[in-house]
Order: sequence, then structure tokens, then C-alpha cells
Amino acid sequence: MPVAQAMPSFEQSRAQWQSSEAVMLDRHGEALQRVRIDSQARRLHWVPLPEVSHAMQRLLIRSEDQRFFEHSGVDWQAMGQAMAKAAQQLGTGASGKRGASTLTMQLAGLLDASLERPATGRGPLQKTAQALAALKIERQWSKAEILEAYLNYAPFRGEWVGIAAASQLLFGREPHALSERESALLVAMLRAPNASPAQIASRACRLLDEGPDVCAMLPVMLTQALAQRATHEAQQAQRDAWAPHYARRFKAAKNAPWRSTLDASAQRIAVTALDQQLSLLVARGAQDGAVLVLDNRSGEVLAWVGSSGKYSQAPQVDMVLSPRQTGSLLKPFVYGLAIEQGLLTAASVLDDSALDLSTPAGQYIPQNYDRRFKGPVTVRTALGSSLNIPAVRALGLVGFDAFYALMQQMQVKGLKSSGGFYGYSMALGSVEIDLLTLTQAYRQLANHAMFSPATAFIVNNMLADREARVLSFGRESVLSTRYWSAVKTGTSKDMRDNWCIGFSERYTVGVWVGNAAGDPMRQVSGISGAAPVWAAVMNHLHQKLPSRAPAPPPGLVQQMVSVQTIAPREADRKEWFRSGTEQSQWLAASSRDQRLAIQSPGAGVRFAIDPDIPAQAQRIALVAQGPGAHNAQWRVNQQIVGRGAQTYWSPLPGSHAVELWLADQRIATHRIEVVGLRR
Repeated sequence: MPVAQAMPSFEQSRAQWQSSEAVMLDRHGEALQRVRIDSQARRLHWVPLPEVSHAMQRLLIRSEDQRFFEHSGVDWQAMGQAMAKAAQQLGTGASGKRGASTLTMQLAGLLDASLERPATGRGPLQKTAQALAALKIERQWSKAEILEAYLNYAPFRGEWVGIAAASQLLFGREPHALSERESALLVAMLRAPNASPAQIASRACRLLDEGPDVCAMLPVMLTQALAQRATHEAQQAQRDAWAPHYARRFKAAKNAPWRSTLDASAQRIAVTALDQQLSLLVARGAQDGAVLVLDNRSGEVLAWVGSSGKYSQAPQVDMVLSPRQTGSLLKPFVYGLAIEQGLLTAASVLDDSALDLSTPAGQYIPQNYDRRFKGPVTVRTALGSSLNIPAVRALGLVGFDAFYALMQQMQVKGLKSSGGFYGYSMALGSVEIDLLTLTQAYRQLANHAMFSPATAFIVNNMLADREARVLSFGRESVLSTRYWSAVKTGTSKDMRDNWCIGFSERYTVGVWVGNAAGDPMRQVSGISGAAPVWAAVMNHLHQKLPSRAPAPPPGLVQQMVSVQTIAPREADRKEWFRSGTEQSQWLAASSRDQRLAIQSPGAGVRFAIDPDIPAQAQRIALVAQGPGAHNAQWRVNQQIVGRGAQTYWSPLPGSHAVELWLADQRIATHRIEVVGLRR
């Protein structure tokens, strides 16, 4: 004989009840994401009895237990009637489908698995055990508690358990808002949860005592509701569904809420800003995006948006963790390594001109984004305006293996065998890196931890300089904030990926926009694609929080420099140098000096030639500026090679002295180097 276990108290039954979903909270305790942890049943939140419609309560008692408020757990009158009916049917082959189970007896079966009704029906012994359990419950519980627990434990249809799941997933509303007819349909499901809509509607009609017109409507009403349940499921899934990809990184324990490091406000603005931006870009082929926000001090994740959701063809893919080509995002690290090694300063001049390089994989001809060259530029301008050729030249100075070692330090995953495998293209983003790794690397820059504090300060100072961005982005752009921030954009080959990562005093924000499948976009760059999202998130974070420029660490020197005779696009400025790397010799070249001078090539510039390319296509422009330039004479290694303000010279490998002469007087000399590369 089945023996009922000791029945729990109402408080115990409520405590042991588990939702099929776990809730991830933000750092302040606000619900952010629900995660399904039980695939066998769908149970939502526990619903207190006052939050269930009166119609639902009234019709439930009418259907299942009309003397509910009169008996003490067992309806002896109904029990006697059921036994008499069973005796009459004995030997006829007929059998009643239901006995006289009260709501309390049914609840006992829901609380104790040994008392559950088997498919063949309960026998007398099991019925007796169930009745004894019901009597125990009634001695400890109030009627309201019994009704509340029953409504939350009762199976309604399919996987739906409890009034919250049945009400929301069938009708798309909370239990307190159920109408009379909706309540009748739900109550009718309890006796036969998987019956046909017509059978359920027929029973609901008898409960309502309605006329034929209403009864005729009920099957249609239920059929339509069942057809719309997928929509209601989707709506339910969207409730507290702000961080699905981040929540997936953690295994929920039972149904207990767990607190994350996310900030609900930051997470929501990141989701919203990405959604709004992609609504403008989807016509240009941008379908996916991702956003990451880190706290600079702790490294904690404050926002993690792994997908663009409705725009994505792969919404389950977490693009925060998906490696993509980085475009220009590695340039700050190339220049930082060169400054750290003492090879360059922020005021060093690099030549932004045509460059053909031969590599083991074939000819490599880097181009700027706008396919134009700016001539000699300082490192500050080259980085701020994201010029490609100077970055390639800087990588050539530091060496492939040294930069490869730096990427290992950045914990870049999936690197190939050596720096030589990637070659010059490392400077322009041939290495695939995920948004999490890149944003963490920029956070290290923000904390002056990627390089020495002095080098990191100089790199950050260049990234924060809006004047340095003028050549490519103009003085005012979406990158210009009202508070201190340092930022870099990036666009990969064929506009397949674009990025914007930057930091303030307190936060680092990384954004990627593109397509999970790798399809190219049309006219979408870092400044027009990812940057507006970055700005929206960063501005939200700094609505009330100031961001101050970092104080210069020890080991820095600031002094005036003027490079106009070498880099004519740039004005006099105070520049930061690591102590001992000051370039005071450039101070003599004042922007107000009207003397004749060599404009191009810049002093110390290195050129590379390819023997497989016609020499006519690899000539170097010799350009003079100032009074008498049209009468100037050009000599290379003391040999006359041309006259006038501009001429062209076909170079040979080696070190060369480019001289500018006027009226038999040597005006200026720039030493350059020409390297011959082989396939």
C-alpha cells in the first residue's frame, strides 16, 4: 500500500517549488536574463493567490471541488457517490473516468510522487493514502494556501505547469488579467491537458452555462490561442532577455537567481544603441554587431552584447568571442612597441607614400582607406588619422617577431607559427582577434600596463588628440567627446568588419559591426558603423561621471617641436617624449622660416623597391618648397638627377644623400635608405 510521506508545510512547498528558469541579476540585483534550466517542464514565477483572477478561482472550484470550503480534505459525500456509481458499473465493463478527488487530494498527488494518479487510475489503497495525506494538509494549511499551491503546481497542457505558464504562454497575459472565458478554457484543461480543442471547449462551455453562440466561439478562441502560442513564447523569452550570451557563460544552479558583474543600465543602452545603429546600416549589408564594456579598475564586465538579435542570421553566435580581422586596431600597439624600443617618438616623421613590398605570399601593396597619400607625417598624425603606410613602415622597424611576441602577451588566441607568417599585414589587421581580447588589450593601455607607463601615456595621448585625427576624420567627429577619451577605429579588408574601441578614465568600450558570415558591407567604416555605438555607450556612462586626462608618469619630457619643413601639414606643438629621446634638432626648422627646403622625401625615410615591378612605376618624388624652388637643382650622392620644384628619381638599393642646390649652394640634405626586396 502506498504510504504518503509527511506533507510539507505551505512555506516548504513554496520553497521547494522551482521555476524552469534561472534569473541572472545585474550587479545591483536587477533582473537581466532568464535561462531555461529544465527542458522537461515549463514553469514560470510563483503566483500568489490574490494575483489570480477571481473568475479563475471560482471556475476552478466549480469544476474540481464544489464543497472545497466545507470539507476537511476529503469530500465524504462525493466519495460515497463515487463508490456507489462504481458498484453500479461493476461487471458492466463501464468505468467512471474520475473519482471524488478534492483539490486538496489532487494537491497531495502533486506534492508526493507516490500519490500521483497513474494512467490506469488510482486503486482503493492509493486512494486511501491520498485521502490521509489530504487530511494532514488541511490540518496545517489554510484554504487559500491550498488553492494557491494547487494553481502553481497543476499541469495544464503539454509542458506548461502552473497558472503563470498556462496564462502567459497561451493567452499572453498575467493570471490576474484572465477573462471569464479564458479562465474556463484553462480550468477545462486540468482534467485532460492534451485533449482536443473541441473537447476542452465543450467542457468550458458547461462551466460557463453560456448559450450556443458563446459555446460556438470557444473552440475558435482556443484554436487561435494555440496558434499564437509561439508568439507568446517569443514574447515571454524577450522578458528579462538583455544578456543571453553572457548568461550562457555561467551554469545556473537550480532556479536560484545569481548576481553577475553586469550593469543593467549599461547593458540596456548597449543593446539599444546597437539595435538603432544597425537599423540604419542593414540596407548596406550590416547585420551583426557586438558590444563590450569593461571597468578599467577591476576588469569586470559591465555590458556584454554578443549579437544584434533580430537583424542577425546567426543570433546564437557570440560575436564578442568570435575572431575577426582587426583592421587598424593594432596600430597603437605597433607604434607603442616602436616608442618602447626607442625607434620612434610621437614626433618622428614617416613617409606616407606608395609602398610595394614583396613577401613569401606575393606582392603586398598597402593602401590608405581613401587611397590617397599624405606625404611625410609624424607618428602622432599617422596614428590619429589611421594612415596605413606609416604603420607598415613602423612595423618594419620593430620587426615581425617582436610584434608577434607582443600579440602573445596580449593573449591573442589561434596565432600561427611566427611573425614572419603574417609579415607586414599584421599592422593592418590580417590577424584575427576577438572583441574580448582586443578590448582587454585597450584596457591594459588605459591602465598604462601594456607598455611602460611613459610609453602607454604617449600612445594614449595620441589616441585622445582630436587634432591628430584631422587629416582623415576632421576636427569634429563622433569620436570627439566632451570629456577625456582615447579611441581607435578599424575597418578590415573589403569592409567585412569595422570596429571602434576606446577608453575613458574609468571605462573601456569595444564595438564590432559586420556580418557573422563574413559578407562585405557597403560604405560602412569604423567611423560610420561602430563609432556611433561606441559614442552612445560612452556618453551614457559619463552622463554624470567626469573623465580626466591621466597625469604624466615619471620618465616623460614635454617640449616644443616644429616639423613643418619635414611634415608641412603639421603645426608647431608641445610634444611628449620618453626621457632621452627628445628630438631637439628639429627645433631649428620653424614654420615661419621662408627658406628653401626639401619637402619630400623626409629625412631618414626608408623605401622598398621590387625588381619585378617596372622602374618607371617606382620612382621617388623629389619635392622642394620655398623661394626659388622652381630654379632648384637636385643631386643624389653628388650626381645631378633633376631640376625644378619637383622631379623624379629612379632609386637603387642602398643609403643615399638627397641634396637640394640653388645657385651653386647646397641648401639641404636628407639621407634616405632604399631596400630591394625579393619575392
